[in-house]
Amino acid sequence: MFGVLGVVGVPLAFGLVMAVMRLFMVGYVAVGKHVRHGAPFYAQLARGLNPAVGLAGAGVAFVGYNALQISLFGLIGTKAVELLDGRWWVWALVAGLLVLAVGQYPGRKVARVVGLLLALEIGVMVLFTAAGFSQPAGGQVSTRVFAPSALMVAGAVAGVLVFAVASFAGVESVLAYAEEATSDQAVARAARWAVLFCGVLYAVAAWAYITWLGLDNVGKAAEDASQPLVLLSAMFGTGITKLAIGLLLTSVLAAQVAFHAIVARYVFALARERVLPARWGAFSRGAQGGAPLGGSAVQAATSVVVVAGFMAGGADPMTMFTWLSTTGALCILLLLTLASWSALRFFEKGLGGAEPEWLRRTPFAGAIVGAVAVVFMASNLGTLLDTPPGSAKPWLIAVPIVAFAGTGLLTGAVLRRTHRDIYNGISYGVPDPILVRDDRLAGVEL
Repeated sequence: MFGVLGVVGVPLAFGLVMAVMRLFMVGYVAVGKHVRHGAPFYAQLARGLNPAVGLAGAGVAFVGYNALQISLFGLIGTKAVELLDGRWWVWALVAGLLVLAVGQYPGRKVARVVGLLLALEIGVMVLFTAAGFSQPAGGQVSTRVFAPSALMVAGAVAGVLVFAVASFAGVESVLAYAEEATSDQAVARAARWAVLFCGVLYAVAAWAYITWLGLDNVGKAAEDASQPLVLLSAMFGTGITKLAIGLLLTSVLAAQVAFHAIVARYVFALARERVLPARWGAFSRGAQGGAPLGGSAVQAATSVVVVAGFMAGGADPMTMFTWLSTTGALCILLLLTLASWSALRFFEKGLGGAEPEWLRRTPFAGAIVGAVAVVFMASNLGTLLDTPPGSAKPWLIAVPIVAFAGTGLLTGAVLRRTHRDIYNGISYGVPDPILVRDDRLAGVEL
């Protein structure tokens, strides 16, 4: 963002996008309190709009979260080669097996693994930020990075904002764990704090980096492939750089585990409601059970097919990372925009609880801002993908999105005519916890 686009106002961009994401989350989280579901976009669109749109949303979510998860194979493979040598696809295969292994465990255990890796990553971020502010170029820390003029650079501001939006992809996935969470309030707090925490962390880290680099030397960020880790080396020595790359690998692995879990829950939720084959809804039993094994297998198989396709086409692993991460970010932005419109209709129908009037109306602002953001992002796909001006290649991203969304709409139309019971049950397949057998009591005798 700094080196390629030459914009010093990246911290401001993160702040603005954080505000937009907070706006998106108002309606999404409010409806989520009433619609606790393992496939939140699917369920919310079905309740607020109609079941066919919910199925279309599930299709877009399947493309988006898979794209984000699979894109990271290119990144983790490339970085592993830098640190450990070898071939990128071998390390990608190792990562895939590790992700699949972790996917065999229920949400609580997965959260512990991801939480540990996240804590290590945040530790490196703290060191990075401290190093940047302790060695400011020119001897002083400038606040000019937060001036509008620092961001509004002709031909580059769009790219910076789009990259910033892509950086937040995934924070909305908290609601997919609603059925496993201790309470609605816990989910709502987690979703809100995720946006705020990421926004502040991104903005401060970016500010620290440009402070160390110097506002007049922004172009240097693209000159060295090891940037921005050079900052850590300058402060703590070269040893910390290898450690940072190692923790970068674990953080990417943590992200893959998280996105893998989201796809698995979407597949499980739709299989439970008989929209997908029932065997895809298989899950582990027992007191420590609950892992969506069928959905995990589907996601792993999808990864193999997509990565093999890119390799067969001779694509560079980082090209795979760029294209798929952009696809995923666009899908999430589309879904958040639709979720805002859906939340507006949800409350207009009289659903929900005693939410204040301002909360019921706020999704309208989110829907308008989202629509503008989608157009903004779609019109700047060339910048994200680094394609020649006027090239039609960026529109290839729309192919899987339109295909899966269209399949969802068609499936909804067919189910409405041929299997009305399944159609009417869309988003209502969450079992009543009071009536569900608790495997932990299986050995109790009265």
